[in-house]
Amino acid sequence: MNERKTSYGYEDLLSCGHGELFGPGNARLPLPPMLMFDRIDRISEDGGSHGKGEVVASLDVKPDLWFFGCHFESDPVMPGALGLDAMWQLVGFFLGWIGAPGRGRALGVGEVKMSDQVLPSARQVVYRLNLKRVIRRKLVLGIADGTMEVDGNTAYDAKDLRVGLFTQPETQAQGA
Repeated sequence: MNERKTSYGYEDLLSCGHGELFGPGNARLPLPPMLMFDRIDRISEDGGSHGKGEVVASLDVKPDLWFFGCHFESDPVMPGALGLDAMWQLVGFFLGWIGAPGRGRALGVGEVKMSDQVLPSARQVVYRLNLKRVIRRKLVLGIADGTMEVDGNTAYDAKDLRVGLFTQPETQAQGA
């Protein structure tokens, strides 16, 4: 990767999902419908509340998003795990963006507090991640705190989101 951009549109995110952004065997985003944001509004290696990097991304909420039809019938709400997964996706993207090799895997989270929900009537979700630590040795690991806002109100607050990048064969798809 020659020059790093500081924001990415939807087509860029799809390119990442196809393995074209960071190269073969490196970090990828999931493809739709599991891609949980429409754009990365800002990414920086030296920003954020800890000075170790930040990512801000957003999702435009539409009443016909795939999960509203099944979670739950007559009571649609975005599954909480999808908001958490979006934050893991962004930590993995950050690691690929800084040039670290390997495929991303979520490794855990220290604490999550949910105080609001995403309903079909919402207009926008904004994810804000502040990298706390990036380890780039044999192990590549990103640790971040993150929030998810719904129409300007904090809905989720996550501490110590952990994502690792792996180059080992166990991350390869296994099949017959």
